[in-house]
Amino acid sequence: MTTATHEQAADKSANHEETLGFQTEVKQLLNLMIHSLYSNREIFLRELISNAADACDKLRYAALDNDALYEGDSELRIEIEHDKEANTITLRDNGVGMNREDVIANLGTIARSGTAEFLKQLSGEQQKDAKLIGQFGVGFYSGFIVADEISVRTRKAGTQASEGVEWRSKGEGEFTVADIERAQHGTEITLHLKEDAKEFADDYRLQGLVRKYSDHIEVPVRMPKTETAKDDEGNPVEGSEVTTWETVNEATALWSRPKSEVSDDEYKAFYKHVAHDFSDPLTWSHNKVEGKLEYTSLLYVPGRAPFDLFERDGARGVKLYVQRVFIMDDAEQFLPLYLRFIKGVLDTRELSLNVSRELLQQDPNVDKIKSALTKRGLDMLKKLAKDKEQYQTFWNTFGSVLKEGPGEDPSNREKIAGLLRFASTHTDTAAQEHALADYVERMKEGSRRFTTWWRIASMRPKTARTWRSSAKKASKCCCCLTVSMSG
Repeated sequence: MTTATHEQAADKSANHEETLGFQTEVKQLLNLMIHSLYSNREIFLRELISNAADACDKLRYAALDNDALYEGDSELRIEIEHDKEANTITLRDNGVGMNREDVIANLGTIARSGTAEFLKQLSGEQQKDAKLIGQFGVGFYSGFIVADEISVRTRKAGTQASEGVEWRSKGEGEFTVADIERAQHGTEITLHLKEDAKEFADDYRLQGLVRKYSDHIEVPVRMPKTETAKDDEGNPVEGSEVTTWETVNEATALWSRPKSEVSDDEYKAFYKHVAHDFSDPLTWSHNKVEGKLEYTSLLYVPGRAPFDLFERDGARGVKLYVQRVFIMDDAEQFLPLYLRFIKGVLDTRELSLNVSRELLQQDPNVDKIKSALTKRGLDMLKKLAKDKEQYQTFWNTFGSVLKEGPGEDPSNREKIAGLLRFASTHTDTAAQEHALADYVERMKEGSRRFTTWWRIASMRPKTARTWRSSAKKASKCCCCLTVSMSG
């Protein structure tokens, strides 16, 4: 072994550098994502900014108990700059950061249930796979849509400068991790752009994407701005260049603004940030409550189902804030299980800033807010149902989940009943497009009264056609409605 080789080996050992293989699912996702999302590649910046904003939120929350975590730098921010000559884009935040274990876990694996089943659905057909990958969410890995190499430098807030970590990969099956010195906590990501992605190394292009996708992010997104002094004749003065950082997004919590000041496009962009979705929501409801309870909610009905919709134990719920301070993702305590498809934000003054999932289960205000948000969600669906075509889209996507409602929530059974749709022998098709009210409207006047049992959880069209002769059997279903009507 040569002296140079010995020195390289010693350097790697001192830095604790190691090369590891990606989890199998990551390799598959990277390969399919890079090809399937090519036509929508600009979303990489939205995903990376969203991750950076989450890191800032997490530091703000952790610092409630330990202000020293800010390390004297409590002005949370995201910075983006590019180097046209080097063909790179760098995005950094001064959020919570990561240690070595975090880096390997977060950037080398996908720790989500149902990942293998999701990947089996991918076919290699670009348009179809793009929709499926959008349902799954791509996060950090979206950087490889435009970059042929990514490097990450990070340090967890509250640790020593010597505990910094560098991660590097070309997205080809393995990544390298090494220990580094890093004075600043937080994370810095550098994208080495592909030849056909040079367009993104441009101030106006990047500013446009920030305003398009991340204008609503509460954390300020800044970019460098160079100004040059001019003489009396308006000519630039050589050597007078001064570079400052300019905030390019709105940087206010969208849900805290009056509804009249928020455009539909802004609501849609915010949904894509909250849900990590590519498509627009079907509808939304923005509501501010003052009185005995004080809270603001912004709830969305997605246009398509997430890949894990039918995993009842999967992550669900709204993003929870207390007085504009981020507390947790997926706060499932505020909506019933049969409305688990609803996404959004809840910001309240009724909870303490140090609230935990365990404390949420014991707080009486949680039940009151849950009851109000459930009503809000059902009212939102009732309003959507006025548009038959839009509601049919919703029903085809989420109807089987909403059918769980009458058995889980007796207090709202009648409201839910009005939202259910069924196949009918009236049209002799399998399409579930008939409401109970439609059936009542078609009944002949003067018919005798009787009780009908609707098997809403599992009845099939063929079963429906013979329901008269099997009513006794159907009534044994554990999830059904008793409806008294004339017919």
